[in-house]
Amino acid sequence: MTELEKIYEETHPKIFAFFLARTMDYTLSEDLTQDVFYAALKGVKTFRGRASVQTWLFAIARNLLKKHYRSKKYARNLVNKLSNDIQEKTVSSEELYLSKEMNWAFIEQVSKLDALPAEIVTLRVYGELSFKEIGDLIQKSENYVRVNFHRTKLKLQKEMRSNDE
Repeated sequence: MTELEKIYEETHPKIFAFFLARTMDYTLSEDLTQDVFYAALKGVKTFRGRASVQTWLFAIARNLLKKHYRSKKYARNLVNKLSNDIQEKTVSSEELYLSKEMNWAFIEQVSKLDALPAEIVTLRVYGELSFKEIGDLIQKSENYVRVNFHRTKLKLQKEMRSNDE
């Protein structure tokens, strides 16, 4: 396996999970993930090596997500997703439904957070990035990211428990 294939195999699921957590749309997440790797191949000459390749790929992912949110296509997809979710929930088995509900409840709680804490949680949980890599991406110290993640995790746990009651 070449180095490029190894990087792709290791990073692809993490980037996909990052997009899925942020967009809650499987197909869109697949498309955006492929766009990340396409953009990386096109711009490989711009990689300076100041951060890891994974961190660089997540920087591309963040920029593509911002670009997607600014597009008109985002608003149309949001309406379609809401109608699909209603149909999907009526077809699902009870266990699948409960499992999905827990995941969506967590993602919903994350989406209610301020932008920076939500991004830190998403990059850590779904992107599986280290605190240092997240700090490099958001231009904050590793310690800042650790403390922010810990406080946000406690807040999310409290919210999830209060919603269960």
